[in-house]
Amino acid sequence: MTNISFSSVVQHLRQTAIVLASLLAIFTPARAAHAAEMVDVLVYGATPGGIAAAIAAAKGGSTVALIEPTPRIGGLVTSGLSHTDFRTFEGLNGTFLDFARRVEAHYVKENGADSAQVRESFRGTFGEPKVNLAIFEAMLVEQPKITVERGLRLASVKLDKSGDRARVESATFTKSVGTPGSTQQSEFQAKVFIDGTYEGDLMAMAGAPWRVGREGKAEYNESLAPDEADDQLQAYNFRWIMTRDPKNRVTPTAPAGYRREDFVEVLKVLETGSIKKIFAYPSGCIFKAQLPPLPNGKFDINDVSNGLIRLSLPGKNLAWPNGDAAARAAVFQEHVRDQVGLLYFLQNDPEVPAKFRDEAREWGWCRDEFEASGHMPPQLYVREARRLKGVHIYTQQDSAQAPGDARAVLHRQAIAMGDYGNNCHGTLHPGPRFGGKHTGEFYNAVPPYQVPYGVIVPAIVQNLLVPVAVSSSHVGFCALRLEPIWASLGQAAGYAAAHAVKNKIAVQEVPVPELQRQLHADQSATIYVSDVLPGHADFAAVQWWGSAGGLHGLQAPFAKPGQRGKNISGQYYEAYQGHAAELDKKLEPAQLERWLAIAKELRLPLDKLPAATASPTRGDFIRAAWK
Repeated sequence: MTNISFSSVVQHLRQTAIVLASLLAIFTPARAAHAAEMVDVLVYGATPGGIAAAIAAAKGGSTVALIEPTPRIGGLVTSGLSHTDFRTFEGLNGTFLDFARRVEAHYVKENGADSAQVRESFRGTFGEPKVNLAIFEAMLVEQPKITVERGLRLASVKLDKSGDRARVESATFTKSVGTPGSTQQSEFQAKVFIDGTYEGDLMAMAGAPWRVGREGKAEYNESLAPDEADDQLQAYNFRWIMTRDPKNRVTPTAPAGYRREDFVEVLKVLETGSIKKIFAYPSGCIFKAQLPPLPNGKFDINDVSNGLIRLSLPGKNLAWPNGDAAARAAVFQEHVRDQVGLLYFLQNDPEVPAKFRDEAREWGWCRDEFEASGHMPPQLYVREARRLKGVHIYTQQDSAQAPGDARAVLHRQAIAMGDYGNNCHGTLHPGPRFGGKHTGEFYNAVPPYQVPYGVIVPAIVQNLLVPVAVSSSHVGFCALRLEPIWASLGQAAGYAAAHAVKNKIAVQEVPVPELQRQLHADQSATIYVSDVLPGHADFAAVQWWGSAGGLHGLQAPFAKPGQRGKNISGQYYEAYQGHAAELDKKLEPAQLERWLAIAKELRLPLDKLPAATASPTRGDFIRAAWK
């Protein structure tokens, strides 16, 4: 195993100091200023949701400033979360599907169509962080209307409160320059602002109402909620990228503040025999090495759901959502000390049984990843922080199965869809650090679900959209907090912003049917249809008809809600059953009658629709209605 050299350690310490200085720079008085820059749309936070928003806004004709507070764009998808959370390939669409296809094309070009790397990329959803970063960078370069700024942290927002709704006029950012402690201010004016951060920093500064913590069961009638409201928050952890390849392996070292006594209790758990390996999947281990693996011998390492020893640290992140840069830096360092400290203990402590210690030492950081941060991901996995309280608050009922139907409840104002389900890694860990069990943990299977426009729209700010820290309850948020869904919501936010700019209207006034047409034309889905996928000639027509309610009522409910197809690997499955359009299937009389009622409600010209005597297929009817 290769050891880190002394010079590398020094370099890592310097880089850590730079990161901490950058986090603290927001509180240092600025020493220089620039004149305000003007754009149509400003997106703060280059997460996948923020990137998708910027691209869509540019496609919609707007000039865009995409501002990222760190040096690295891409959020968690370029900072360790390479094992993308979705259930079925049929659920991928829009900007995220475009991204995944580009990742796969990269491996085809670099390694050949029949290479192991292409297979391991899992249709491009399992890219190495450095590859994911390169793809996002390329996607942004293709849009000349987008200017990307890195290392600018939001300092203040100027509001106009003279109307019925507040309006964001400008935002000021600080950037570290020159010697430590020196900062430079930049002011941006925009017609519409989009908050793409995981934390909702822009929306909070703009005065949009928000919430942190869990609602009580009675507030929204949610069975997964606790009995009483509290301030508990879903746990965070790092998503390490690790390897067993000696040629690319870097040995982890003890983190700053490491204390052996913090980890000796793990020995008692190892003695019970409940832990079979240090790295494994999906259980009986300490670190979950996600399967299938990533290309080139790399693994995305995550928290073990319902495990005895957890990577995630509930309760240690409460200062993060509304914390200043210093508070967040402290939370970040505590997670480094604990999580890397646990790994270091297991790899090096002489009291760790040899079979575990030797196995653990087979693993290390990847030499060719995260070079600027000592091969550790530069971002913490912020699963949940602030949540907007907007026009529509997404709750457990919004992704529940519709009565008498295989599908989830219908949202005619849908701008995105998801297929993962409500998922929480826990919000509290009573008792000792090692052993015991997280509480507040749940994994709720539901049919694929829709997400309405109101979840990204504040009620009281007329030119702000929030596609990541969305309006939802804690339980509802746990169905939306997946990067592909955030990317879809960002794509919708970008088009909505461009529409508001072009038509000089508030974001609350954007007509959702027109927004849906733009999204469908850009291959983004607003309802799950397993057999008419992006690129299909009828994709836009079927999405439109399905979002109007035409695909509900075609399949009776299964005994188990959200019945998936056969398992492919791990958390990935073949398409959800009962969610096909079956365009070649003949329309039954009762179904034709119901579809004609929908057409009448939509004020479509009924004389141009197929008559029952013509024995139309589903496809015949949908295509005629679409025209």
